[in-house]
Amino acid sequence: MINIRRASAIGAAVTATACAAVALAPAAVAAEPAAHRAASAPKAAAAQYNGVCGSGYAVVNSAQIGTKGTVFLTYNSATGKNCVVTIRTKPGKAVHMTASLGFASPTTWVTDTGYFTTYAGPVHLDARGLCVTWRGEISGEVAGKNGTNCGSLAANR
Repeated sequence: MINIRRASAIGAAVTATACAAVALAPAAVAAEPAAHRAASAPKAAAAQYNGVCGSGYAVVNSAQIGTKGTVFLTYNSATGKNCVVTIRTKPGKAVHMTASLGFASPTTWVTDTGYFTTYAGPVHLDARGLCVTWRGEISGEVAGKNGTNCGSLAANR
């Protein structure tokens, strides 16, 4: 009988030790600093400009549309024209997208809107010497800027 009690006591000790280890596991995860968990989360990659505005256009401004994509403002110094294109981060099923470019005086807008798999635009506008307002939209999420890049590449970025 002594052997049976000893075996029971050893079994109880092993069970108690195993339960304690399981009980400690969640506490160890919870002890990880929240900042470390957030820092290790992957960041959304910005969409890359695809050159669709044409030869001679360089990106002069951009705005990220949440995690869905990026709207790019480009400029061609030889022609004085601006161009806007909205590009999805992850192309896929066609979704509602818009690329818009305009200026205030006189009110002039060019827009490409519809259901696209990869990008909306390009839209071109001669806005030499003027500030431009530009926007991009992907599935209801909008980004862009008002009255920027006034008459030069570096102005008002």
